Amino acid sequence: MNHRTSTLFALLIAALWAWWQLDLKFIDLFPTKGGAQIARDFFSAAWRPAVDYQSEFVPEGAPPFLWIVLQGMLRTIYFATAAMTLAVVVGVPLSALGSRLAPPWVRIPVRILVGGMRSVHELLWAIFFLAAIGFNSGAAVIALAIPYAGTLAKIGAEMLDETSDRAYHAMRGFGTGKLTAFIAGLLPQATPDLAGYTFYRFECAIRSSAVLGFFGYETAGYYLKASFENLHYQEVWTWLYAFVLLVLFLEAWSGQLRRRFVA
Repeated sequence: MNHRTSTLFALLIAALWAWWQLDLKFIDLFPTKGGAQIARDFFSAAWRPAVDYQSEFVPEGAPPFLWIVLQGMLRTIYFATAAMTLAVVVGVPLSALGSRLAPPWVRIPVRILVGGMRSVHELLWAIFFLAAIGFNSGAAVIALAIPYAGTLAKIGAEMLDETSDRAYHAMRGFGTGKLTAFIAGLLPQATPDLAGYTFYRFECAIRSSAVLGFFGYETAGYYLKASFENLHYQEVWTWLYAFVLLVLFLEAWSGQLRRRFVA
Protein backbone atom coordinates (compact mmCIF):
# COMPACT_ATOMS: atom_id res chain seq x y z
CA MET A 1 0.00 0.00 0.00
CA ASN A 2 1.58 3.26 -1.13
CA HIS A 3 1.52 6.52 0.83
CA ARG A 4 -1.39 8.02 -1.14
CA THR A 5 -3.57 4.94 -0.76
CA SER A 6 -2.84 4.65 2.96
CA THR A 7 -3.71 8.32 3.46
CA LEU A 8 -7.04 7.95 1.64
CA PHE A 9 -7.78 4.79 3.61
CA ALA A 10 -7.03 6.60 6.89
CA LEU A 11 -9.34 9.46 5.89
CA LEU A 12 -12.11 6.98 5.08
CA ILE A 13 -11.70 5.27 8.45
CA ALA A 14 -11.76 8.66 10.21
CA ALA A 15 -14.95 9.63 8.39
CA LEU A 16 -16.69 6.35 9.27
CA TRP A 17 -15.54 6.66 12.88
CA ALA A 18 -16.92 10.22 13.12
CA TRP A 19 -20.21 9.08 11.55
CA TRP A 20 -20.50 6.27 14.09
CA GLN A 21 -19.57 8.48 17.06
CA LEU A 22 -22.24 11.02 16.10
CA ASP A 23 -24.81 8.25 15.58
CA LEU A 24 -25.73 9.64 12.18
CA LYS A 25 -28.44 7.94 10.13
CA PHE A 26 -29.42 8.56 6.52
CA ILE A 27 -33.07 8.63 7.53
CA ASP A 28 -32.33 11.73 9.64
CA LEU A 29 -31.50 13.62 6.45
CA PHE A 30 -35.12 13.51 5.32
CA PRO A 31 -37.59 16.08 6.72
CA THR A 32 -40.53 15.15 8.87
CA LYS A 33 -44.09 15.69 7.63
CA GLY A 34 -44.22 19.23 9.02
CA GLY A 35 -40.69 19.93 7.82
CA ALA A 36 -41.58 18.78 4.31
CA GLN A 37 -44.40 21.32 4.20
CA ILE A 38 -42.04 24.09 5.33
CA ALA A 39 -39.55 23.04 2.67
CA ARG A 40 -42.25 23.11 -0.03
CA ASP A 41 -43.44 26.55 1.07
CA PHE A 42 -39.89 27.87 1.22
CA PHE A 43 -38.71 26.62 -2.17
CA SER A 44 -41.96 27.46 -3.94
CA ALA A 45 -41.37 31.09 -2.90
CA ALA A 46 -38.10 31.08 -4.87
CA TRP A 47 -40.08 31.73 -8.07
CA ARG A 48 -41.88 34.71 -6.53
CA PRO A 49 -39.34 36.89 -4.69
CA ALA A 50 -40.89 39.84 -2.91
CA VAL A 51 -40.71 43.36 -4.32
CA ASP A 52 -42.76 44.73 -1.43
CA TYR A 53 -43.40 43.86 2.20
CA GLN A 54 -45.31 40.64 2.81
CA SER A 55 -46.59 41.82 6.17
CA GLU A 56 -50.15 43.15 6.24
CA PHE A 57 -49.17 45.76 8.82
CA VAL A 58 -46.53 48.11 7.44
CA PRO A 59 -45.85 51.25 9.53
CA GLU A 60 -46.86 54.47 7.85
CA GLY A 61 -43.91 56.18 6.26
CA ALA A 62 -41.82 52.99 6.09
CA PRO A 63 -39.33 53.07 3.19
CA PRO A 64 -39.94 50.77 0.21
CA PHE A 65 -38.90 47.16 0.75
CA LEU A 66 -36.34 47.20 -2.06
CA TRP A 67 -34.77 50.31 -0.54
CA ILE A 68 -34.34 48.38 2.71
CA VAL A 69 -32.70 45.57 0.72
CA LEU A 70 -30.27 48.02 -0.86
CA GLN A 71 -29.44 49.61 2.50
CA GLY A 72 -28.92 46.19 4.09
CA MET A 73 -26.52 45.11 1.37
CA LEU A 74 -24.60 48.39 1.65
CA ARG A 75 -24.28 47.96 5.40
CA THR A 76 -22.96 44.46 4.79
CA ILE A 77 -20.31 45.86 2.46
CA TYR A 78 -19.39 48.61 4.93
CA PHE A 79 -18.69 46.14 7.74
CA ALA A 80 -16.68 43.85 5.46
CA THR A 81 -14.66 46.72 3.98
CA ALA A 82 -13.81 48.19 7.38
CA ALA A 83 -12.84 44.78 8.74
CA MET A 84 -10.68 43.82 5.76
CA THR A 85 -8.91 47.19 5.78
CA LEU A 86 -7.92 46.59 9.39
CA ALA A 87 -7.03 42.96 8.62
CA VAL A 88 -4.67 44.00 5.81
CA VAL A 89 -3.01 46.69 7.94
CA VAL A 90 -2.32 44.12 10.66
CA GLY A 91 -1.92 40.96 8.58
CA VAL A 92 0.63 42.09 5.99
CA PRO A 93 3.29 43.17 8.52
CA LEU A 94 2.67 40.00 10.51
CA SER A 95 3.15 37.92 7.35
CA ALA A 96 6.60 39.49 6.89
CA LEU A 97 7.50 38.93 10.54
CA GLY A 98 6.30 35.34 10.32
CA SER A 99 8.23 34.49 7.15
CA ARG A 100 11.63 32.80 6.94
CA LEU A 101 13.34 36.17 6.52
CA ALA A 102 12.61 37.05 10.15
CA PRO A 103 14.93 35.67 12.86
CA PRO A 104 13.56 32.72 14.86
CA TRP A 105 13.09 34.79 18.02
CA VAL A 106 10.65 36.96 16.03
CA ARG A 107 9.17 34.40 13.63
CA ILE A 108 8.15 31.79 16.22
CA PRO A 109 6.20 34.11 18.57
CA VAL A 110 4.52 35.77 15.59
CA ARG A 111 3.38 32.42 14.20
CA ILE A 112 2.00 31.47 17.62
CA LEU A 113 0.14 34.78 17.78
CA VAL A 114 -1.21 34.32 14.25
CA GLY A 115 -2.34 30.80 15.10
CA GLY A 116 -4.29 32.13 18.07
CA MET A 117 -5.91 34.88 16.00
CA ARG A 118 -7.22 32.57 13.33
CA SER A 119 -8.11 29.60 15.55
CA VAL A 120 -11.11 31.45 17.03
CA HIS A 121 -14.04 31.96 14.66
CA GLU A 122 -15.27 35.48 14.02
CA LEU A 123 -18.63 34.66 15.59
CA LEU A 124 -16.93 33.73 18.86
CA TRP A 125 -14.88 36.93 18.67
CA ALA A 126 -18.15 38.79 18.15
CA ILE A 127 -19.64 37.27 21.31
CA PHE A 128 -16.53 38.23 23.27
CA PHE A 129 -16.39 41.82 22.06
CA LEU A 130 -20.13 42.30 22.49
CA ALA A 131 -19.70 41.34 26.13
CA ALA A 132 -16.49 43.35 26.55
CA ILE A 133 -17.23 46.64 24.81
CA GLY A 134 -20.94 46.50 24.13
CA PHE A 135 -23.15 46.55 21.07
CA ASN A 136 -21.48 48.89 18.60
CA SER A 137 -20.05 48.77 15.11
CA GLY A 138 -16.47 48.73 16.39
CA ALA A 139 -17.03 45.43 18.17
CA ALA A 140 -18.28 43.82 14.95
CA VAL A 141 -15.43 45.19 12.84
CA ILE A 142 -12.76 44.01 15.29
CA ALA A 143 -14.42 40.60 15.58
CA LEU A 144 -14.21 40.16 11.82
CA ALA A 145 -10.74 41.68 11.48
CA ILE A 146 -8.88 39.50 13.99
CA PRO A 147 -9.34 36.06 12.36
CA TYR A 148 -9.01 37.52 8.86
CA ALA A 149 -5.76 39.26 9.82
CA GLY A 150 -4.47 35.98 11.23
CA THR A 151 -5.37 34.07 8.08
CA LEU A 152 -3.83 36.73 5.83
CA ALA A 153 -0.67 36.66 7.96
CA LYS A 154 -0.36 32.86 7.75
CA ILE A 155 -1.00 32.58 4.02
CA GLY A 156 1.08 35.69 3.32
CA ALA A 157 4.04 34.25 5.23
CA GLU A 158 3.78 31.02 3.24
CA MET A 159 3.65 32.95 -0.03
CA LEU A 160 6.71 34.97 0.95
CA ASP A 161 8.52 31.76 1.89
CA GLU A 162 7.78 30.32 -1.56
CA THR A 163 8.94 33.48 -3.38
CA SER A 164 12.46 33.58 -4.77
CA ASP A 165 14.71 35.63 -2.49
CA ARG A 166 17.58 36.09 -4.93
CA ALA A 167 16.70 39.73 -5.59
CA TYR A 168 16.40 40.33 -1.86
CA HIS A 169 19.84 38.88 -1.11
CA ALA A 170 21.37 40.66 -4.12
CA MET A 171 20.16 43.99 -2.78
CA ARG A 172 21.41 43.10 0.67
CA GLY A 173 24.79 42.30 -0.88
CA PHE A 174 24.97 45.86 -2.18
CA GLY A 175 24.40 47.21 1.32
CA THR A 176 20.66 47.84 1.07
CA GLY A 177 18.77 47.75 4.36
CA LYS A 178 16.53 44.79 5.20
CA LEU A 179 13.29 46.75 4.99
CA THR A 180 14.16 48.35 1.66
CA ALA A 181 15.34 45.03 0.22
CA PHE A 182 12.10 43.39 1.38
CA ILE A 183 9.87 46.10 -0.08
CA ALA A 184 11.74 46.38 -3.39
CA GLY A 185 13.15 42.90 -3.89
CA LEU A 186 10.71 40.41 -2.41
CA LEU A 187 7.30 41.97 -1.87
CA PRO A 188 6.63 42.88 -5.56
CA GLN A 189 7.02 39.22 -6.55
CA ALA A 190 4.51 38.06 -3.97
CA THR A 191 2.06 40.94 -4.47
CA PRO A 192 -0.10 39.31 -7.21
CA ASP A 193 -0.74 36.20 -5.11
CA LEU A 194 -1.22 38.25 -1.95
CA ALA A 195 -3.66 40.56 -3.72
CA GLY A 196 -5.61 37.66 -5.21
CA TYR A 197 -5.94 35.97 -1.84
CA THR A 198 -6.92 39.24 -0.15
CA PHE A 199 -9.70 39.79 -2.68
CA TYR A 200 -10.93 36.26 -2.03
CA ARG A 201 -10.95 36.89 1.71
CA PHE A 202 -12.91 40.07 1.12
CA GLU A 203 -15.63 38.00 -0.54
CA CYS A 204 -15.58 35.73 2.53
CA ALA A 205 -15.80 38.80 4.77
CA ILE A 206 -18.98 39.82 2.96
CA ARG A 207 -20.59 36.54 3.97
CA SER A 208 -19.31 36.82 7.54
CA SER A 209 -20.59 40.38 7.72
CA ALA A 210 -24.04 39.19 6.69
CA VAL A 211 -24.00 36.53 9.42
CA LEU A 212 -23.29 39.24 12.00
CA GLY A 213 -26.87 40.33 11.37
CA PHE A 214 -27.98 37.40 13.53
CA PHE A 215 -26.39 39.27 16.46
CA GLY A 216 -28.51 42.33 15.76
CA TYR A 217 -26.30 44.35 13.42
CA GLU A 218 -28.29 45.76 10.51
CA THR A 219 -26.59 43.79 7.76
CA ALA A 220 -28.35 41.55 5.27
CA GLY A 221 -28.50 38.71 7.79
CA TYR A 222 -30.49 40.82 10.26
CA TYR A 223 -33.34 41.38 7.81
CA LEU A 224 -33.13 37.87 6.36
CA LYS A 225 -33.48 36.38 9.85
CA ALA A 226 -36.50 38.59 10.59
CA SER A 227 -38.19 37.63 7.34
CA PHE A 228 -37.59 33.93 7.95
CA GLU A 229 -38.90 34.04 11.51
CA ASN A 230 -42.08 35.72 10.25
CA LEU A 231 -42.45 33.04 7.54
CA HIS A 232 -42.09 35.70 4.83
CA TYR A 233 -40.29 33.36 2.47
CA GLN A 234 -40.67 35.59 -0.56
CA GLU A 235 -38.78 38.32 1.29
CA VAL A 236 -36.15 35.75 2.26
CA TRP A 237 -35.59 34.87 -1.39
CA THR A 238 -35.30 38.53 -2.32
CA TRP A 239 -32.47 38.84 0.20
CA LEU A 240 -30.85 35.65 -1.04
CA TYR A 241 -30.99 36.76 -4.67
CA ALA A 242 -29.61 40.19 -3.72
CA PHE A 243 -26.76 38.46 -1.92
CA VAL A 244 -26.01 36.23 -4.92
CA LEU A 245 -25.91 39.28 -7.19
CA LEU A 246 -23.57 41.03 -4.77
CA VAL A 247 -21.18 38.07 -4.64
CA LEU A 248 -21.19 37.74 -8.44
CA PHE A 249 -20.47 41.45 -8.80
CA LEU A 250 -17.61 41.27 -6.30
CA GLU A 251 -16.20 38.20 -8.05
CA ALA A 252 -16.17 40.01 -11.40
CA TRP A 253 -14.73 43.16 -9.83
CA SER A 254 -12.00 41.30 -7.93
CA GLY A 255 -11.17 39.34 -11.09
CA GLN A 256 -10.54 42.60 -12.93
CA LEU A 257 -8.31 43.85 -10.11
CA ARG A 258 -6.38 40.57 -9.96
CA ARG A 259 -5.65 40.75 -13.68
CA ARG A 260 -4.31 44.28 -13.23
CA PHE A 261 -2.01 43.16 -10.45
CA VAL A 262 -0.74 40.21 -12.47
CA ALA A 263 -0.17 42.45 -15.50
